Amino acid sequence: MYTKQFDIRWSDIDANKHLGNSTYIDYMSHTRMAFFTKKGIGLETMETFGLGPIVFYEHVYYFKEILLGSPITVSLEVSGYSEEGNFIKFEHNFYDQKGKNLAFSEMLFSWIDLETRKLGAVPSELLQIIETFPKSENFKTLTKADTRKFGRTPKDLI
Repeated sequence: MYTKQFDIRWSDIDANKHLGNSTYIDYMSHTRMAFFTKKGIGLETMETFGLGPIVFYEHVYYFKEILLGSPITVSLEVSGYSEEGNFIKFEHNFYDQKGKNLAFSEMLFSWIDLETRKLGAVPSELLQIIETFPKSENFKTLTKADTRKFGRTPKDLI
């Protein structure tokens, strides 16, 4: 399990004086990018491969308020990835100083080809790194069906 610590700042709270929804997303994104960098997949490496990180969905479950001045820990584990490494399912948990679970999120991640703006192919060097990611106890190899499990498709106004 990878973890990152955060101090709740004044700008992180909302009108209810607790951590705002968008800040949860920011903290998870920051945790993932710090993790990628630690694994040798920083922005420069992604650019070398012509790939960028993209998110398909993030589902957040809030258990307890997070208040100003409360230090927290955000964890990262992988609950699945496809054989090619082009889809990765991350799990994040938010914990207080005593280890109490405050929130949980699962998200589906992929790579975009920065030139074609379509899903990118993962080179073998990157796949070897992905295979070392910390796995959750419910880890599974993802299939195409897993990436579409919610069945949502675009519905245009026209």
